[in-house]
Amino acid sequence: MALYVIGDPHLSISTGKSMNIFPGWDDYEKRLKANWERLVEPEDTVVVAGDISWCMDMDEGVEDFRFLHNLPGRKIILKGNHDYWWSTKKKADEFFERNSFDTLHILHNNTYTCGGIAVCGTRGWFFDAEKDADKKIVLREAGRLRASISKAKETGLEPVVFLHYPPITSERKCDEIYNVLVEEGIRRCYYGHLHSYSHLTAFNGVSDSIEFRLISADYLKFIPAYVPDAVRRNSPANISEI
Repeated sequence: MALYVIGDPHLSISTGKSMNIFPGWDDYEKRLKANWERLVEPEDTVVVAGDISWCMDMDEGVEDFRFLHNLPGRKIILKGNHDYWWSTKKKADEFFERNSFDTLHILHNNTYTCGGIAVCGTRGWFFDAEKDADKKIVLREAGRLRASISKAKETGLEPVVFLHYPPITSERKCDEIYNVLVEEGIRRCYYGHLHSYSHLTAFNGVSDSIEFRLISADYLKFIPAYVPDAVRRNSPANISEI
């Protein structure tokens, strides 16, 4: 059982709001499907780190979720800034059950054990949280991250963090989120959100003993990234939510 990660698929099968107009995004859904099917086995798991679909609600986006469900493996989904369909975990779980999308799982104030690690994380927020509303959001996101990491630590496995927003770039840090990673002793963090020329500002490397890696879909050329040393191939082919 292997673990992979990719962020920002921006699926638009349901809405027709295609990303094909942007450089490097030509035929992206076909490329994502081909690469995914080439790499991912049915017993594997893929974390999809936000910006799942352009739909405004889950019913509108049913074909996007069906596309994701039909890809091999189990998917752990977290929220991105463009996931306007996102309401509550309970409603998402009910929608998935109603449509028999049993390979889709929501990461929100919880953790999933997968092979040798515990998957944890949250959306994150902007660096420049200056307005009172933004400050409340970033503090709430920091709290959700800490809650997810706490759940992960209960498993005794390595907590690996997945975020949508970058907690660090080559230019600055989101202190509220970054400090949680440091204080909780996290060693690996994967994040998305950055596209096109923003790739140049990405931080891929080690800071405060934490390895950071950008995994937005266009940066990865729509190839899910393997999470190394995070799995045992002979472990049971299932994931557990805590």
